[in-house]
Amino acid sequence: MLYIIGLGLGNEKDITVKGLEAVKRCKKVYMEAYTSLLSFGLSSDGLSTLEKLYGKPVILADRETVEEKADDILMEAHESDVAFLVVGDPFGATTHTDLVVRAKKLGVDVKVVHNASVMNAVGVCGLQLYRYGETVSIPFFTETWRPNSFYEKIQRNRMLGLHTLCLLDIRVKEPTLESLCRGRKQYEPPRYMTIRTAIEQLLEVEQTLGESVYSEDTTCVGFARLGSEDQMVVAGSMKQLLMVDFGEPLHCLVIVGETHPVEGEMLGFYTLGGGK
Repeated sequence: MLYIIGLGLGNEKDITVKGLEAVKRCKKVYMEAYTSLLSFGLSSDGLSTLEKLYGKPVILADRETVEEKADDILMEAHESDVAFLVVGDPFGATTHTDLVVRAKKLGVDVKVVHNASVMNAVGVCGLQLYRYGETVSIPFFTETWRPNSFYEKIQRNRMLGLHTLCLLDIRVKEPTLESLCRGRKQYEPPRYMTIRTAIEQLLEVEQTLGESVYSEDTTCVGFARLGSEDQMVVAGSMKQLLMVDFGEPLHCLVIVGETHPVEGEMLGFYTLGGGK
């Protein structure tokens, strides 16, 4: 059996009872380590905390492991119970859907244990989840690559009066361009996009395309370390949020659409000032 187990958003204690029981049954435990991270990160101390709770070793599964050696993991699950741990909920990233599809094609039984995800935890600010449109991802810009496909999606959401959740880029174990050219893999230091960088990039795209989808006066909500004891939730205009230090990752951003009075009242508790 392959168990795909959501860990929630905060720390090692956010795993569900059902998830913990499944982990303890498994012969091998993998932890997906590139679409998100727990509040204590992926340091050796963080892993030892998990291993102490689970009573067994935890194997980090980076992007290369999942994309290149997934079949090895699935063949192990043919013979014994294997756990694949995912921060948040198992289906918060398309990678994990692909893993389920591959498992089923190989005849491996799969059980999923759900947990809290950024997709529902953003409800803490008071904006109703059913009033969100399509979620977008904001990638890091480079000197030669400045994609703007998210702009049209945000435009559609705003035309419908819907809120937009922006998931911010995470770059973990990314090979350097130089190493790819040389055929010897060397990796960039981990990078986690901040709310400040996301807003700067959003405003750059607006200035370039100029369709008035949003502006520096548009109301947004910035979230940092959702689900943790020190989580931050701050609402304000893009211009105002540029001035806020949200601290350590992970960050995400919501561009606010039309609000119901109840939404507005709740959002008021987190608001720095005006906005449109």
